[in-house]
Amino acid sequence: MQLDRRQFLNIALGAACSAAALPAITPMSFASAPGDRRLVTIVLRGAMDGLDVVQPYGDPLLRKLRPTLSSGPEAGALDLDGFYALHPALAPLMPMWQAGELGFAQAVSTPYRDKRSHFDGQDILEAGVGADPKAAHPAGGWLNRLLPLIPGAVFETAFAVGTDELAILQGENPFASWAPEARFSLSSQAQILLRALYEGDAPFHNAAEAAITISAEAEAAGADPVMADGKKPGPVEALASFAAARLNGATRIAAFSLTGWDTHRGQVRALARPLDDLVMALKVLKRDLGANWENTVVLAMTEFGRTARENGTGGTDHGTGGLMVMAGGAVRGGRIYGDWPGLAEESLYAGRDLMPLMDVRSYAGAAIAGQFGVPARALEEVIFPGLRIDKMPGILL
Repeated sequence: MQLDRRQFLNIALGAACSAAALPAITPMSFASAPGDRRLVTIVLRGAMDGLDVVQPYGDPLLRKLRPTLSSGPEAGALDLDGFYALHPALAPLMPMWQAGELGFAQAVSTPYRDKRSHFDGQDILEAGVGADPKAAHPAGGWLNRLLPLIPGAVFETAFAVGTDELAILQGENPFASWAPEARFSLSSQAQILLRALYEGDAPFHNAAEAAITISAEAEAAGADPVMADGKKPGPVEALASFAAARLNGATRIAAFSLTGWDTHRGQVRALARPLDDLVMALKVLKRDLGANWENTVVLAMTEFGRTARENGTGGTDHGTGGLMVMAGGAVRGGRIYGDWPGLAEESLYAGRDLMPLMDVRSYAGAAIAGQFGVPARALEEVIFPGLRIDKMPGILL
């Protein structure tokens, strides 16, 4: 019987791995490259409501469409520019906004339209391709296709743990994958056994060596990190701190996801936790990256937005146009990018959703071009096939 690498890892290492008791474990993915520029991509799973996160309170129709949801400074949101206001749960990020390290792009989307399926929307977002089912699309995720275009990008290890695999970095180009919440330990006897079993099989031998390396790194780092105040970090803090530690080393590209953005009912309460998670992730990345924050771009993207109107249960349903969050010392922040399409019924997409005016891939492409020098032609033909960039958004310093 032949096993692929994933089956091998599941069987050979399954007894050595135990995951922390979480509803879902978010895997981390990494790639290393030369230079000081860093890129972090956060997938916000569940379709974040961009109209609530960055509220266009200057449009008088917002209150009519959303009578019970917060809208603007009168409801506690923080004014950003006289037209948009930041959700009050994101108040801890205001220093980043004021320092020009936090920005947003409103009315963005992938090419995905109409069906509004989380699974399909996330697939399109992470693959970075168009939505035409008849078109020939390259395999793998767009971050994976980026790797061979960066001179000197190298493979660290090949390992993944978790139920929520990141398609954005999957593909034929090797990368490292790890979940900080996972506890992984291989005894010296287990290491000898793995090496002996697969000495003559190059792919499995390399996988075994990768697993042994991860085990050693985990042992060196300690299985249970403790903060300066003696408390153990929560899962999101551990996630972001682990990413920052890698980025302070050889890693230059990291990706992880934050869940909980599907707010069909009771949105005021339901949105609180994912917003807190986003605050924690960005603050910890800045804190732990230290001086490297200045060379970092963080992009937080979601599969699609939500309806312009609130529904009868105080929530919002699956929509189209949404919001992109960008942070980091290399970002030209302190501003909201993109034109405002308006909320009049004739201006809404399908009479229900915020009209998308910009492909979210254009902003991601601008970050890639600025951070790693990838030319526009490669962005349009390799990384984001089908994308046409007439003018590169100036989101970086």
